[in-house]
Amino acid sequence: MGEQKPIIFFDGVCNLCNGAINFIIDRDKKAYFKFAPLQSKISKKYIPESVIKNTDSIILWEGDQLHSKSTAALKVARHLDGAWKGLYVLIIIPKFIRDFIYDFIAKNRYKWFGKRDSCRMPTEDIKNRFLEMD
Repeated sequence: MGEQKPIIFFDGVCNLCNGAINFIIDRDKKAYFKFAPLQSKISKKYIPESVIKNTDSIILWEGDQLHSKSTAALKVARHLDGAWKGLYVLIIIPKFIRDFIYDFIAKNRYKWFGKRDSCRMPTEDIKNRFLEMD
Protein backbone atom coordinates (compact mmCIF):
# COMPACT_ATOMS: atom_id res chain seq x y z
CA MET A 1 0.00 0.00 0.00
CA GLY A 2 3.05 2.24 -0.23
CA GLU A 3 3.16 5.40 1.85
CA GLN A 4 -0.38 5.02 3.20
CA LYS A 5 -0.93 7.08 6.35
CA PRO A 6 -1.81 5.10 9.47
CA ILE A 7 -5.54 4.51 9.84
CA ILE A 8 -7.44 4.49 13.10
CA PHE A 9 -10.51 2.27 12.84
CA PHE A 10 -13.12 3.01 15.48
CA ASP A 11 -16.64 2.05 16.53
CA GLY A 12 -18.61 4.68 14.64
CA VAL A 13 -21.70 4.39 16.83
CA CYS A 14 -19.88 4.63 20.18
CA ASN A 15 -19.97 8.04 21.86
CA LEU A 16 -16.72 7.38 23.75
CA CYS A 17 -14.98 6.33 20.52
CA ASN A 18 -16.24 9.39 18.66
CA GLY A 19 -15.05 11.58 21.51
CA ALA A 20 -11.64 9.91 21.33
CA ILE A 21 -11.46 10.58 17.58
CA ASN A 22 -12.29 14.27 18.18
CA PHE A 23 -9.57 14.36 20.85
CA ILE A 24 -7.04 12.85 18.43
CA ILE A 25 -7.97 15.20 15.58
CA ASP A 26 -7.51 18.22 17.86
CA ARG A 27 -4.03 17.01 18.86
CA ASP A 28 -2.85 15.73 15.48
CA LYS A 29 -2.16 19.05 13.78
CA LYS A 30 0.10 17.44 11.16
CA ALA A 31 -2.75 15.12 10.10
CA TYR A 32 -0.62 12.01 10.64
CA PHE A 33 -3.70 9.76 11.00
CA LYS A 34 -6.63 8.92 8.76
CA PHE A 35 -9.87 7.56 10.22
CA ALA A 36 -12.56 5.05 9.30
CA PRO A 37 -15.41 3.46 11.23
CA LEU A 38 -15.19 -0.28 11.81
CA GLN A 39 -18.66 -0.40 10.25
CA SER A 40 -17.39 0.96 6.89
CA LYS A 41 -16.58 -0.99 3.74
CA ILE A 42 -13.00 0.23 3.82
CA SER A 43 -12.40 -1.54 7.14
CA LYS A 44 -12.90 -4.88 5.40
CA LYS A 45 -9.94 -4.11 3.12
CA TYR A 46 -7.58 -3.88 6.09
CA ILE A 47 -9.11 -5.95 8.87
CA PRO A 48 -10.36 -9.55 8.76
CA GLU A 49 -14.12 -9.79 9.30
CA SER A 50 -13.62 -12.10 12.30
CA VAL A 51 -11.54 -9.40 14.01
CA ILE A 52 -14.11 -6.69 13.29
CA LYS A 53 -16.97 -8.77 14.70
CA ASN A 54 -15.07 -9.68 17.87
CA THR A 55 -13.50 -6.37 18.78
CA ASP A 56 -14.25 -3.89 21.53
CA SER A 57 -11.30 -1.76 20.55
CA ILE A 58 -9.92 0.84 18.27
CA ILE A 59 -7.64 -0.74 15.72
CA LEU A 60 -4.59 1.02 14.40
CA TRP A 61 -3.33 0.00 10.97
CA GLU A 62 0.24 1.23 10.69
CA GLY A 63 2.84 0.01 8.25
CA ASP A 64 0.92 -3.15 7.35
CA GLN A 65 0.54 -4.05 11.04
CA LEU A 66 -2.63 -4.07 13.10
CA HIS A 67 -2.56 -2.95 16.72
CA SER A 68 -5.50 -2.98 19.09
CA LYS A 69 -6.53 -2.11 22.62
CA SER A 70 -3.97 -0.38 24.83
CA THR A 71 -1.14 -0.89 22.36
CA ALA A 72 -3.08 0.96 19.65
CA ALA A 73 -3.99 3.77 22.06
CA LEU A 74 -0.39 4.23 23.17
CA LYS A 75 0.96 4.10 19.61
CA VAL A 76 -1.56 6.80 18.70
CA ALA A 77 -0.58 8.91 21.73
CA ARG A 78 3.08 8.96 20.73
CA HIS A 79 2.15 10.87 17.55
CA LEU A 80 -0.04 13.50 19.20
CA ASP A 81 1.03 17.07 19.80
CA GLY A 82 2.10 18.18 23.25
CA ALA A 83 2.72 16.12 26.34
CA TRP A 84 0.34 13.36 25.21
CA LYS A 85 3.21 11.60 23.42
CA GLY A 86 4.73 11.04 26.86
CA LEU A 87 2.00 8.50 27.60
CA TYR A 88 3.85 6.10 25.33
CA VAL A 89 6.15 5.33 28.26
CA LEU A 90 3.24 3.25 29.64
CA ILE A 91 4.08 0.67 26.96
CA ILE A 92 6.52 -0.78 29.53
CA ILE A 93 3.56 -1.97 31.62
CA PRO A 94 2.83 -5.59 30.68
CA LYS A 95 0.19 -5.83 27.94
CA PHE A 96 -2.10 -8.09 29.98
CA ILE A 97 -2.36 -5.40 32.68
CA ARG A 98 -2.89 -2.55 30.19
CA ASP A 99 -5.47 -4.55 28.25
CA PHE A 100 -7.32 -5.60 31.42
CA ILE A 101 -8.03 -1.92 32.14
CA TYR A 102 -8.77 -1.19 28.46
CA ASP A 103 -11.21 -4.15 28.27
CA PHE A 104 -13.05 -3.02 31.42
CA ILE A 105 -13.68 0.41 29.92
CA ALA A 106 -14.52 -1.01 26.47
CA LYS A 107 -17.09 -3.46 27.86
CA ASN A 108 -18.90 -0.66 29.67
CA ARG A 109 -18.56 2.09 27.06
CA TYR A 110 -22.15 1.97 25.78
CA LYS A 111 -23.56 1.89 29.32
CA TRP A 112 -21.40 4.78 30.52
CA PHE A 113 -21.19 6.96 27.40
CA GLY A 114 -24.11 5.89 25.21
CA LYS A 115 -24.46 4.90 21.60
CA ARG A 116 -25.44 6.68 18.38
CA ASP A 117 -27.93 5.47 15.81
CA SER A 118 -25.40 5.86 12.99
CA CYS A 119 -21.73 6.52 12.34
CA ARG A 120 -20.42 10.06 12.68
CA MET A 121 -20.23 12.23 9.62
CA PRO A 122 -17.16 14.46 9.53
CA THR A 123 -17.43 18.19 9.07
CA GLU A 124 -16.09 19.77 5.88
CA ASP A 125 -12.87 20.96 7.53
CA ILE A 126 -11.81 17.42 8.48
CA LYS A 127 -13.59 15.39 5.81
CA ASN A 128 -10.33 14.64 3.98
CA ARG A 129 -9.04 12.80 7.09
CA PHE A 130 -11.82 10.22 6.89
CA LEU A 131 -11.78 7.35 4.44
CA GLU A 132 -14.91 6.25 2.60
CA MET A 133 -17.81 6.60 4.97
CA ASP A 134 -20.30 4.05 3.58
